[in-house]
Amino acid sequence: MSQKHLKEAFISNLNGTSLLEISAGLALAPLCLLCRGLLLILYYLHYGKHLHSRKYSLLLDFLVLVSPLLFCCTVLSQIIFFMPAIIATFCAGIFCVVYSQRKHEIQVPFWHIVKDFQKTPLDPEYIPAITVFRVYVNVLTSISILAVDFPQYPRRYAKAETYGTGVMDLGVGAFIFGNALVCPEVRNKSNARQPRFSSLAKQSFSTWPLIFLGIGRLLSVKSLEYHEHTSEYGVHWNFFFTLAFVRLAASLLLAIFPKTKSWIIAINLAVFYQLILNTTSLKMFILHGSNGRDTRVGFVNANREGLLSLFGYLAIYMASIQVGLCLLKCRPSVRGWTEAVCFSLLIICLLFVFLWVSQAYADPVSRRMANLSYCIWVVAHCLTLFLCFVVTDLTLVFTKLVVKGASVPCCWDIGNPTTTSRRHELEAVPGWREGKLSHTCLISAINKNQLLFFLLANVMTGAINILIDTVHCKAAFTLCILHFYMFLICLIMHVLHTKNIVVKFW
Repeated sequence: MSQKHLKEAFISNLNGTSLLEISAGLALAPLCLLCRGLLLILYYLHYGKHLHSRKYSLLLDFLVLVSPLLFCCTVLSQIIFFMPAIIATFCAGIFCVVYSQRKHEIQVPFWHIVKDFQKTPLDPEYIPAITVFRVYVNVLTSISILAVDFPQYPRRYAKAETYGTGVMDLGVGAFIFGNALVCPEVRNKSNARQPRFSSLAKQSFSTWPLIFLGIGRLLSVKSLEYHEHTSEYGVHWNFFFTLAFVRLAASLLLAIFPKTKSWIIAINLAVFYQLILNTTSLKMFILHGSNGRDTRVGFVNANREGLLSLFGYLAIYMASIQVGLCLLKCRPSVRGWTEAVCFSLLIICLLFVFLWVSQAYADPVSRRMANLSYCIWVVAHCLTLFLCFVVTDLTLVFTKLVVKGASVPCCWDIGNPTTTSRRHELEAVPGWREGKLSHTCLISAINKNQLLFFLLANVMTGAINILIDTVHCKAAFTLCILHFYMFLICLIMHVLHTKNIVVKFW
């Protein structure tokens, strides 16, 4: 068997893992973020100053925010259920040290701190959890697209063939979800006085880089005879095309319907698509082609998974727009966000009930078809992850009340920070200048050039696969390659961020 066919077989015919294991894995990223924040506060408490060294900031961020995820999806995957508890215990230990050392300086009752915490004002224009969510989805996706080609990455985490819930199945939907959270319609960038379809024209122009990248990936994969999983998107289709066409279709829908009704559009799309799958031969066509023998003759047959899954991904995108609109409602204090967290927990519980009903009476989760169960699963888990990041931010706000003067990048500041600079940080607007950067946070660095980060990850993944026989690598060598790969991309983002460069040419 050739290397190409061996690697294709290595990532094919898989069934995914359990929802519980994926939920356990979701807790890792927020806990790593919390650990990083507590370490920075502890550093400030000990030395009376913030960590300003760019070199040490990058090293700390990579070792705490990225490296644990590399270990947990490879050599530590067998104890993945214990890892959240281990990291949480470590975080609790740091907080106890911070609180005990602070008590020696100023004796304030704990209940008084809690009371002040509820009244703490927060910048309603800046929601750090959105930035962190999008960055971590990008980081986790970049890790997985290379790690999946190594034997240390559990096969159950890879994309399921037809039905199943793999970590990488969630990653695709989460990428769509994260992009919709900051789309122009959510950020109110469209002018109400302009004609409705003018925003559609702008979106059409803004998606050409994705079309260009999709064509570039198609040509490079075919010319290099790179291994590919045909049943994932089809013969010619890829994720760049999916992202571009979903954005275009969403802009068209929002030019016709009000954006406040995005959730209704999402439900109708997902349910109607599932009804067609169950009542017609469309499901058999997606799974087995028009002749029932998996034919790939003709453009539609060749790319049936990529073309027809657009309906499901569009439903996820529209649902995420509604989530984004709800998040941007003015919540100027911790109390407002505490209430939002409680309401979100109720929504998440309802979504998981709907997921159980959908899997029992409609169809199991299938990323290949992007069916109703898949849409509900993606939205439920994305909301769960986002909620974890919000709770992490609130925990760090509480800790900063304990240690006056402490600061954590990509986290809410206590008080009323300047909204303009924060909004620019969130959107990574080209041409923004703030003089000397106040911090060199890796999350801000990646956020500023997210598309470039993802593009570099794809290019390096291809180069490593061409140069190395990944299927037969030992664990130590695999970890070295993965760490080198991620550190190099993060270093490039870090350098661009310190020079305040945004690579955006459209």
